Amino acid sequence: MLPFFTNPYPDELMYSAISRYHFYNGNHDCKDTLEEMFGNRSVIPSLEIGSHFSVLAQKLGSHYSIKDLLANHTIYPYYDMFFSNLRQQEILQDVVGDGKGLYARLGMVAGSICRKNDMYYCAECAKTDIDWYGELYIHREHQLQGVVYCPHHELPLKKYPITPNVTSRIKFIRFEIGKIDLTYKYEVDPHAEINIYLAKQAYKLLQQPLQTLSLQDVTMKYRGLLRNLNLVTTSNRIRQKELYERFEQKLPSAFLERFESVLDVTDEYNWLKMITRNIKRHVHPFRHLLMLYVLEKDVDDFIGLKADRGPFGKGPFPCLNRAAVHYKKSVIPIVKVTRDFKTNAPIGTFTCSCGFIYARKGPDHSVKDQFRIGRVKQFGHVWHEKLKRLSKGGVSIRTIARELGVDFKTIKRKLSEGVEISKKEQVVNQALMEEYKQNISDIMNQFPRLSRSSLREKCKKQYIFLYRHDKDWLMNKLPFNKKKLEPTKVVDWVKRDKEYAANIIKQHCELLELEKPIRITMSLIGKRLGILAKLERHLDELPRTKKLLSEITEPVQQFQIRRCCIVIDNMWLEDQPLQLWKVQRIAAVKSHHFHEIKPQLESYIKRKQDVPNDEQTTS
Repeated sequence: MLPFFTNPYPDELMYSAISRYHFYNGNHDCKDTLEEMFGNRSVIPSLEIGSHFSVLAQKLGSHYSIKDLLANHTIYPYYDMFFSNLRQQEILQDVVGDGKGLYARLGMVAGSICRKNDMYYCAECAKTDIDWYGELYIHREHQLQGVVYCPHHELPLKKYPITPNVTSRIKFIRFEIGKIDLTYKYEVDPHAEINIYLAKQAYKLLQQPLQTLSLQDVTMKYRGLLRNLNLVTTSNRIRQKELYERFEQKLPSAFLERFESVLDVTDEYNWLKMITRNIKRHVHPFRHLLMLYVLEKDVDDFIGLKADRGPFGKGPFPCLNRAAVHYKKSVIPIVKVTRDFKTNAPIGTFTCSCGFIYARKGPDHSVKDQFRIGRVKQFGHVWHEKLKRLSKGGVSIRTIARELGVDFKTIKRKLSEGVEISKKEQVVNQALMEEYKQNISDIMNQFPRLSRSSLREKCKKQYIFLYRHDKDWLMNKLPFNKKKLEPTKVVDWVKRDKEYAANIIKQHCELLELEKPIRITMSLIGKRLGILAKLERHLDELPRTKKLLSEITEPVQQFQIRRCCIVIDNMWLEDQPLQLWKVQRIAAVKSHHFHEIKPQLESYIKRKQDVPNDEQTTS
């Protein structure tokens, strides 16, 4: 155990505390400090997290545990809740040991965005540190990837003039008062409000205890939020197009471009789809914060949300049959979910063993919604038996209605259907039945070619009465349904082929002139012209159209080349230097795809440079 150590300040990185120890202890060689802290002169200091925490915690004494150091003095909590339970345990083992593969597990190698190679500080925080502690220290909330504002003072962060790991990989850098700028100069930032929100939410992530949530929990909470916004189908699929439109409305494209988070809607593996689809892939926490911003949720509120359990929760569900002894008890095991074709809202149908079937529109927003009935589909034998008992007991219709939880008109209708009819009523109904049967027969004899629909229109009350009381007689008596014979249409495929080809050429020209390029596919052209089904089913009957589509549709790689060439053309016209890395960033092409098309782009740039500007303008 060390006899002396510079105890970390609130939210101070462990690297910063060790740097101050190195300074105050008077060590000239950083390796001496490494041996004192980690018992090993070969350890490479890490600014953001670190390793060998088991030795470090032992050296610092019983006041510090491995989890405390990781949770309070590293940036790891920024990432923690977006990992699976297994990955969280693996990272804990990494920091305990030598830390090999730690940054790969964190996704700070392959999935890193807005990587900070320098150290940052807030001028106001620095002033406060000097006033309170008499010295400066490195705040972990200022070193987070994607965070460019101070969450406390809402000011842009400043870069410390010394960059770590430049002169030496083992050198400890301490913030010095003489090397920081405590002044503030106002600069216009159109995205300041968004950046401040993200900085505050990132800081809240740092304050969460480790393993508060796992990626599985986060995914189900997202699904619950999206379900409330009607962005989840009844088959549990995310409405990606509508979600993408929300992102477009809330987050400017220039902002997403600045933070390397542009969404390529044509890419089936873009980060937005990965957040909502595949819990195995790592998505940077900054992008999760963008998701929360679009869904208008605070980190604290999000953590308190319940995981998605479907539009109606998980069973069992309550039976709402007032006639049953299990009324309001959870005895219905499952719910059948369909959707409303007008609103796309989920509709749940609940079927109980007592025969009671009811439905309601979802999703449920509270426990009270579980006891709401939208429509009763079937009352069941238990309900009808109680209706019989109550009607025989001389109870009034309105009292029965209150007892069974329905309208009095429903009781009257059920009684008239034969649940309990007096002898006098039976005689009256029998007489009506004979009269109405005769009416139907007379009309049919008078108009022998009358269809079922026309007959029903002429004899509404007779038809309805007989349908309820003697359906078999009515169905046998009515004329057979007449099928409409439609004349066979002979398609002039040659004429249609010419029309389609002409329209496709026109549509192709319009697509090429779009300001934001779109990949040209048969599906896209077919949808825009309203002929996709014809193209999919009868393309062999349209040879000219088929040949034209094969010439103008683009594979993914060809579209990527066209998109990059448009960027190159714009840079050339604006007299900007043609740098391929910049072309890749603006065109939003993934690195492994860009390497494949790089030779074609280099050849394209060479051709442009070989042709004089005036010739290009003329052409």
